[in-house]
Amino acid sequence: MDQARNGHDSRSIDPAAKEMLRIADREGYATIWERYEQQQPQCSYGQLGTCCRICSMGPCRIDPFGDGPTRGVCGATADTMVARNLARMAAVGSSSHSDHGRKVALLLKAVANGSNTDYHIADPDKLTAVAERLGIPTAGRSTAEIAADVAAVAIDCFGNQGEEPIVFMEKYMPRKRFQRLRELEETLYRTTGAKTGFLPRAIDREAVDILHRTHFGCDHDPLSLVAQSVRCSLSDGWGGSLIATELQDILLGSPTIRPVKANLGVLEAESVNVVVHGHEPILSAKVVEMAQSAECRAAAEAVGAKRVNVVGLCCTGNEVLLRQGVGMAGNESHSELAIMTGAVDAMVVDVQCIYPALADLASCFHTKFVTTSEQAKIPGALHIQFEEHEADAIATRIIKTAINAFPNRNKARVYIPQHTSTAIVGFTVEEILKALGGTPQPLIDLIVTGTIKGVAGIVGCNNVKVQQDFFHRTLTEELIKRDILVIGTGCWAIAAAKSGLMDLPARELAGPGLQAVCGQLGIPPVLHMGSCVDCSRMLNLAGTLADHLQVDISDLPLVGSAPEWTTEKAVAIGTYFVGSGIPVHLWPLPPILGGPEVTKILTSDAKDVLGGWFFVEEDPKATADRMEQIIMERRAALGI
Repeated sequence: MDQARNGHDSRSIDPAAKEMLRIADREGYATIWERYEQQQPQCSYGQLGTCCRICSMGPCRIDPFGDGPTRGVCGATADTMVARNLARMAAVGSSSHSDHGRKVALLLKAVANGSNTDYHIADPDKLTAVAERLGIPTAGRSTAEIAADVAAVAIDCFGNQGEEPIVFMEKYMPRKRFQRLRELEETLYRTTGAKTGFLPRAIDREAVDILHRTHFGCDHDPLSLVAQSVRCSLSDGWGGSLIATELQDILLGSPTIRPVKANLGVLEAESVNVVVHGHEPILSAKVVEMAQSAECRAAAEAVGAKRVNVVGLCCTGNEVLLRQGVGMAGNESHSELAIMTGAVDAMVVDVQCIYPALADLASCFHTKFVTTSEQAKIPGALHIQFEEHEADAIATRIIKTAINAFPNRNKARVYIPQHTSTAIVGFTVEEILKALGGTPQPLIDLIVTGTIKGVAGIVGCNNVKVQQDFFHRTLTEELIKRDILVIGTGCWAIAAAKSGLMDLPARELAGPGLQAVCGQLGIPPVLHMGSCVDCSRMLNLAGTLADHLQVDISDLPLVGSAPEWTTEKAVAIGTYFVGSGIPVHLWPLPPILGGPEVTKILTSDAKDVLGGWFFVEEDPKATADRMEQIIMERRAALGI
């Protein structure tokens, strides 16, 4: 398989990835791209969402062309199947991010009560700000007392058994959006006589609700199933993910604007290279911290290494990049390529977006592939269980595992592509407001005058069905040249960082209005806001603008995109943006087209009901055209 001949590689546009893929082709290393080819042709029923395996009478499938079965054995229609499958994706996606938030909340409780001394309150000002927003008294109280109350409120959001909305949502969601969702619930109950909820009551409860209602013989109404998908997803965006972001800032420190390096060139031939990969910075932040200890520095020098060089992959890489300035080796599709450099002494993973194939690949090298979570065990890996109350000792053990592997490197097989780009990162809501003088009014003024037309939020993964980073990069360039400010998170953020779009010279690619603003503020036209769990920062920014103007989020010239989405988390993220009133572009096609009623609800009806909706487009320029059109329509509705 030589996809790199004549200088063109349809698998990636990243120059470092292209170099490593040539090595993979030459040496016969299996990659996600090769495994994708082996899966062709993929199941068309699955792609349309019209297959069901919920009970043992199936699996059932429905012919979308009407030539075969039109109902499952139980009588379920195509729309029921599609809606149930979508709901289950939303439940899993919401659960993954929210469970991340639960761990941080429990850690904050342990720090507050003194049972964990390996972590501490790194940002007491953020703690005070969160407490005051939640209505928790702060005057005359100790940091530990305030932290204990914040942790208690956060933990209660997961398991509260009442009917009222979760506290974090009530306190963070802009007033007009909260009122709209509450009035929608009341209107539907009054007109239909049936309960339909949108405001989440508890994070765990909404996921369990989906699992219950999608059990055999329960909810078969597509609208009801989609509504619960929105409710569950909102419990993540304004609940679990928001809790994770806010509490991680408190415990690990709030990110600040700083320059970092991105791409495989951050690996160092003379150093012990440790790659942290996954999503939970409670582990990765400690690995970075312990790598700098005198004990680990001495151990690295004793085996002939210059130092311990910790670099990031995927979203846990985003986390340590933002807070500790760690270099970023790449996004999701770089994980195999990093090991193929032969220079990675340990790849340390926690949860989410980790290919099980990495264990087999690592066995071809000296690389130690280390799993650390009871929720993500992978056959063939070295498992070192991470425990927060022994964080320093376990992180040190992990680092020493990498150090001990360093002498076993085959230097003849080491090849590190010398590609890096500078990225200016750390644009949290607080840092953006600080750059604007402490208030959102300057940004609003720029939008009102048309200097900046609007804001586009881009999130997402890498997907083997799309040339790596192509859609991310092309769409971003198209938007900024139209004077649309781009913000975002996750693997999109890494793609933008690797391509130089987050560096100051990138403002030359922007339209005249955005270019002038970037020059005045000293910022790039593309802003890195964090990991995928930090999509809550974008919600928070949208809410800040909406409350300042006393409007709903759905009134603002905002639009979103997930151009290379892959996971169930992306379903939840896209759905909570739509539920918050923001139109969202998707590519590749979501598995819903086999259900015409579900497709209509999500792409059309939701626009009137929620103010946000999904649209699908495979061409980046056409996507930018549509996103700009939406922004201009919203500007016109506001009279600007």
